Amino acid sequence: MNSWGKGAASARARIFLFSCAFGASIGVGGKAHAAGTVAGTNIDNVATATFNLPGGGTSTVTSNTVSLKVDELLDVTVASADPGDVVTSPSATNQVLKFTVTNAGNGNEKFGLATIDTAGGDDFNPTVTSIVLDTNGNHAYDAGVDTVYVAGSNEPDLAPDASITIFVLSTIPGSVSNGNRGRVDLTATSKTGSGAPGTSFAGKGQGGGDAVVGATGASATHNGFYAISAATLALVKSAAVADQFGGTKQVPGATITYTLVASASGSGSVANVQVSDSIPTGTTYKTNSLTLDGSGLTDATDGDAGRFSSNAISVGLGSVAAGSSHTVTFQVSID
Repeated sequence: MNSWGKGAASARARIFLFSCAFGASIGVGGKAHAAGTVAGTNIDNVATATFNLPGGGTSTVTSNTVSLKVDELLDVTVASADPGDVVTSPSATNQVLKFTVTNAGNGNEKFGLATIDTAGGDDFNPTVTSIVLDTNGNHAYDAGVDTVYVAGSNEPDLAPDASITIFVLSTIPGSVSNGNRGRVDLTATSKTGSGAPGTSFAGKGQGGGDAVVGATGASATHNGFYAISAATLALVKSAAVADQFGGTKQVPGATITYTLVASASGSGSVANVQVSDSIPTGTTYKTNSLTLDGSGLTDATDGDAGRFSSNAISVGLGSVAAGSSHTVTFQVSID
């Protein structure tokens, strides 16, 4: 084989090897964010090949450019943002359930919102009064600050992977009983379109490509629950005076014993009960006189339920079951 033939064969071999290497590299790239490459992004590819020239040296040739536009994937998730059932009571209004709506697609997308308060699987039907958008982004419902959702007017517009907190406000029926649960579902649906995964909407994607329905069907639903606690709490205070002469006269030096009785009635329980009382003007608290149900408590903030601080007593009762009561006493002396 002459030198030209050898050079041409060498060039062909180089082109073949480069083409194989280039073909093996297509589709390999850095990991994108959860939603994938942003819709409308152009993926451009140009290949090159080098070869030896017959007279020595090398040369390079460039292929045509192959350009592909990334289509928009339509996906969304909805999740309850409450740590558990939202505790409420009969006839309560503006009771808040909290949800998180996340754009799981790869393009900016608006989502329509809807609720169902008759889905079943519960003991009563709450009445949904409004859906509210977390306008200030603090994940807490702020009446008069957060914006009431109006379908067709202010659908949340989310970037890829972005989330928004949604509040669902409901009224609770007056006929419910302690321990009953009421369910509300929130649904978020892509405004571009939804349907079976793989459904395509030509030219509707961000950047001019198609919009393709993802695994969620571009619509997602999650539920939240209200739980009824129908117990109520009453607090009754009384005082008994013992003077230093063996009588009951309210004179300087006499001791007043205050008795506070916290009683729960109805059904269920009252949670996180805290009994507090300020020491009256003209009296002085008697150190370590605090008791709970007949047992002494220390004045310090420590492991027991009571404390004396800032001229006031405080006793934590925790959860008080309906039909039960707790008694707190403390003493002062008249100055």
